[in-house]
Amino acid sequence: MTELGPVAWPPAPIRTERLVLRESEARDRAAFIELFASPEVGTYLGGPRPRDELERAVPEVPGRRPGLFVVDLDGATIGTIELNRRDAERRSHVRPDAGEAELGYLFLPEAWGRGYAAEACAAALGWFADALPGEPVVLCTQTANDRSMRLAAKLGFTEVQRYEAWGAEQWFGVWSPVTPPA
Repeated sequence: MTELGPVAWPPAPIRTERLVLRESEARDRAAFIELFASPEVGTYLGGPRPRDELERAVPEVPGRRPGLFVVDLDGATIGTIELNRRDAERRSHVRPDAGEAELGYLFLPEAWGRGYAAEACAAALGWFADALPGEPVVLCTQTANDRSMRLAAKLGFTEVQRYEAWGAEQWFGVWSPVTPPA
């Protein structure tokens, strides 16, 4: 991951009505392993990774890097949200110099269908818009991933293009913070 730019990291925890977005801690390790080992989570991400491999590979404090938030519900980790700079080599960009921030998220299946992803992603996008005013955020998902497509629409992402990659049709969209009228 490349840096988000001139943003102090980690930020203070971000609190929503039900959730806290915060930096990763050692207590999150089991949830990270569960996320990456879950067949449901891995459906559109190339499949689950073997649990024994994850037990060896996941560090004691997983995901501690700029741009990664742990999503906490009543003290339990239910997912992660990332805002990373998109590599120039990746397909599709909305800025001529590439390097847009890209939103990514993973949630444990038991947290699906309750609006947590929308609540957490909206909070992360709000934080990003305050930290880096006017910068667009992009999102890429498989068109077959109905949940992710609905979330992108709910968050206000608009389609830029569709293309084939990794054996599936991909959807690429952009979100721009709304500037209130002066």
